[in-house]
Amino acid sequence: MAEEPRAPLRRIIKLFRAYRGRLAVVGALILLSSLVSLASPFLLREVLDVAIPSRDAMLLALLALGMILVAVITSVFDVLQTLVSTTVGQRVMHDLRTAVYGHLQRMSLAFFTRTKTGEVQSRIANDIGGMQSVVTSTATSLISNLTTVIATVVAMLALDWRLTVISLLLLPVFVGISRKVGQERRRITTERQRKLAVISSMVQESLSISGILLGRTMGRSPALTERFADASDELAELGVRSSMAGRWRQSSIQIVMAAMPALVYWAVGYTGVISVGTLVAFTTLQVSLFRPAVSLLRLGVEVQSSLALFGRIFEYLDLSVDIHPGTRTLSDVRGEVRYERVDFSYDSHDSHDEEPTLADVDITVPPGTSLAVVGETGSGKTTLSYLLPRLYDVTGGRVTIDGVDVRDLTFETLAKTVGVVSQETYLFHATIAENLRFARPSATDEELAEAARAARIHDHIASLPDGYETLVGERGYRFSGGEKQRLAIARTLLRNPPVLVLDEATSALDTQTERAVQEALDTLAAGRTTIMIAHRLSTVRDADQIVVLDRGRVVERGTHDTLMSLEGHYAALVDRDRPLEPV
Repeated sequence: MAEEPRAPLRRIIKLFRAYRGRLAVVGALILLSSLVSLASPFLLREVLDVAIPSRDAMLLALLALGMILVAVITSVFDVLQTLVSTTVGQRVMHDLRTAVYGHLQRMSLAFFTRTKTGEVQSRIANDIGGMQSVVTSTATSLISNLTTVIATVVAMLALDWRLTVISLLLLPVFVGISRKVGQERRRITTERQRKLAVISSMVQESLSISGILLGRTMGRSPALTERFADASDELAELGVRSSMAGRWRQSSIQIVMAAMPALVYWAVGYTGVISVGTLVAFTTLQVSLFRPAVSLLRLGVEVQSSLALFGRIFEYLDLSVDIHPGTRTLSDVRGEVRYERVDFSYDSHDSHDEEPTLADVDITVPPGTSLAVVGETGSGKTTLSYLLPRLYDVTGGRVTIDGVDVRDLTFETLAKTVGVVSQETYLFHATIAENLRFARPSATDEELAEAARAARIHDHIASLPDGYETLVGERGYRFSGGEKQRLAIARTLLRNPPVLVLDEATSALDTQTERAVQEALDTLAAGRTTIMIAHRLSTVRDADQIVVLDRGRVVERGTHDTLMSLEGHYAALVDRDRPLEPV
């Protein structure tokens, strides 16, 4: 089992620092409520020892009214402190969710290639959600119960110190028992959250459209259901273990505490040292002591359990961010792109014997020209394109735009300057218009249509019953691969970036559609620096420059005609690709 993540209490307390003003209000309300509530036993003593024996109706009425007033005041205070404390708790949870989400947004693509989406979702939803009761009520319950315990002990001492000593003798034993229960539940909670993350990953993977298609076509749906049932069964078992952890120990505490008033009655009956009114008042205070005391012990158990949840959240917040934004901006971008002695490895800590993904890559793309990058699968083409928008950072050398290292640019500048159309087309479960406006929220309807026309998709959208308000479905599955790719191209073109990266952007298109989109891209490439990762070599023949990668190194460069005359790597790729070219 992996080491249990730890969350220091000091760090958890810091989460509430921004709300210390509100917490002070909560503390004041709790203190006032506790002090007011202590009046009830003393009023009761006066009723039994004075008002009733003397048959003083007026005094009895005033004492009864005072007891009702105490109940009303404490109820109002309780409602107010619950409102303020719950608000603070929800804000802390909001801060945690936002902090984790924002931190993950800053992680490089490498993190997401090695982490299951369901695991990330579980941290944000299950772990933070599991802390809700602790975050929203634990702090106030702790203050409330602690204040009540202290005030009650003081009042009990004022009534009879001997009976108070008897009542407090067993509390240290109870505290020790509760600590052991808390430690046990903390271990179980850690294991339970890990299992929740596994289930979240299974749901995300197997109940997505791709997962359903794969499961059905492979005849694995029953096996997937059985696998989920096994994981769910383990989760249910952990839930039972969590609920029953130390239950008998806690029950013994409650039994002893319930028996304490009987012990007091026996002691008073045997010695006859106090009046009936004082006895009733004392046992009332004793109940008022035991209830918050038990609550404090339970809170200790809950806090121990929640430490595991906080630990898992802080584990993500402590992930080192390997891509940091720069501070420079660009104006009047010309679009010159340079790869200067670039090296890249997906794990820079790998042994030197392992071959890097890219090595000593040196390429210059003049402004407004096109570069095509070709090579065998795994030669590093896509990696090369990902270095320009900083989805990864180089491990050696540098990548520049107009002479400025991309690592020195702000993320906003880089996003405005470089547009990427990836081979992995992603569309949100939203309308076509909403998907397009993700690139530029302020775009008008006419600008949407103009970008769609350029990508040769407007006519198809216009033919749909709902036009641009058509829902694309989960991951765009209501559209064909070519249609999704053209929507992605339109979305990028809507931003009109001066530098365009096409990572096999036409790979999902049929030859007829590919020709139409290629014509549109050729027109739009005028005055725009374009880097194309080629899937079909027929699409790159007119590129101003073609670079051939082999095992991460540039082995050939030049125009189509120049490279064909060399009869080397490029010529071999073209010969192999020729049967796939459109007739």
